Amino acid sequence: MSKTQTLILGAIAGLTIFLGLPLGRVGGASPAMRAALTAFATGILLFLLWDVLAHGVEPVEAAVEGHDWGRVAQLAPLLGGGLAVGLMSLVYYDRWMTGKRATPLVGPGAAAVDEFSSRSWIERLTPGRRLALLIATGIGLHNFGEGLAIGQAAASDEVSLALVLIIGFALHNATEGFGIVGPMSGEAERPSWGYLALLGLIGGGPTFVGTVIGQAWVSEALQVAFFAVAAGSILYVVIQLLDVCRRYALPTVVAWWILIGLLLGFATDFVLVAAGA
Repeated sequence: MSKTQTLILGAIAGLTIFLGLPLGRVGGASPAMRAALTAFATGILLFLLWDVLAHGVEPVEAAVEGHDWGRVAQLAPLLGGGLAVGLMSLVYYDRWMTGKRATPLVGPGAAAVDEFSSRSWIERLTPGRRLALLIATGIGLHNFGEGLAIGQAAASDEVSLALVLIIGFALHNATEGFGIVGPMSGEAERPSWGYLALLGLIGGGPTFVGTVIGQAWVSEALQVAFFAVAAGSILYVVIQLLDVCRRYALPTVVAWWILIGLLLGFATDFVLVAAGA
């Protein structure tokens, strides 16, 4: 497999995330449907949390089993530090954004001037779109790690493994698009095609970037670090989604669709396992 072919296939694996994004334009959903979509997104993200943690912990466990304590001393801080960075950076970012949104009014019934002029586009996002952006960011970090795996397999001349990874990750990413748009299902105004495209690039584009870097530079430590950061950020998003699911007060619907999202995530993962990847 040539370098160009690997990069093209890596891009395709990332861009399948766009398959689920048009669902964000579907309007008029009932409360039960909105709860189902949010819970489905939660299930997919729960699977991804398990997936990235498994990939990040595996090299550390291998070093411990091999009594390679020098390797453990190198990888374990990357794992713990990456988790802390991924989780706490979003905690403090959301806290900062909450403070920015709490701008006092100029007078009774009047909106502050910066409500319309000085706020950035991120500050003007609705809660659902802001959460969708966080989901896309967490998935993007996860997909960067997947891209590294594709590139490193190709660089090691493991062509069959690279192809299996591309197919498996393409299936993964196809479900992740649904996870991104879930929080926007309950909003009156539908997101623009441009915003959906931005979310797709943030979530799927890193697969291609990771493929480029992974083919040029093989680094297990880099993979551990990015999988750990992705796990921390996805954990934060899962906490937020679970809170949204609770507000719907439809526990049976939420439980079933979280389960469906989880099972779909594992089903796509089994494609890789069945192929021996």
